[in-house]
Amino acid sequence: MLKKFKLLLVIATLATTLSLMSNTYSRYVASSTGNVEVEFAKWQILVNDTDITTNTSSNISFEPTIETNENVADNKIAPSSTGYFDIEIDPTNVDTSFKYTINLNIDNENIPDLIITKYTIIPENHTDKDVLVYNYLVDNKLENTLNYDKTNPFTKFTVRVYFQWYEGENELMNDTMDTELANSDTTFKINASINFEQAL
Repeated sequence: MLKKFKLLLVIATLATTLSLMSNTYSRYVASSTGNVEVEFAKWQILVNDTDITTNTSSNISFEPTIETNENVADNKIAPSSTGYFDIEIDPTNVDTSFKYTINLNIDNENIPDLIITKYTIIPENHTDKDVLVYNYLVDNKLENTLNYDKTNPFTKFTVRVYFQWYEGENELMNDTMDTELANSDTTFKINASINFEQAL
């Protein structure tokens, strides 16, 4: 009977030891599922109130303004006339830095003296008292990168492009050509290709 008791005691001790060892060498195990939700940065750009980010390409008409010239009828163009057109850009729904490139092409086969002269950037809060800075185009192209700043979000701005019918020392058209053009049904066209891309 003592042998049985010792055997039971050894078995009980062994079972307790194995149980303690099992707990000592076990690992914490748990499982769970979850979702990570992050909003995409907004990317919506309007040009002259047209959302250009919904299509691969958009055609937009820019209305030219012919500057007043006391020697030419209002809203008409003639040699020495000047004018401009506005490209209004609204990036208020953009959450990343971006670069924009504007390529300008004058369809001036019939009016070779029609040239683009300069451009300026007009901020949304511009007043007539503010001084504008004028820049000259290189190869009828302008580009700029705007950096995202969460403390100072993007606002609307206008790129104003100036043109003129050049009359002077290096003009390509003589008076006879000017007169023939004035008596024809010819119009002039300036094409603007505008590209926006995220700046990395």
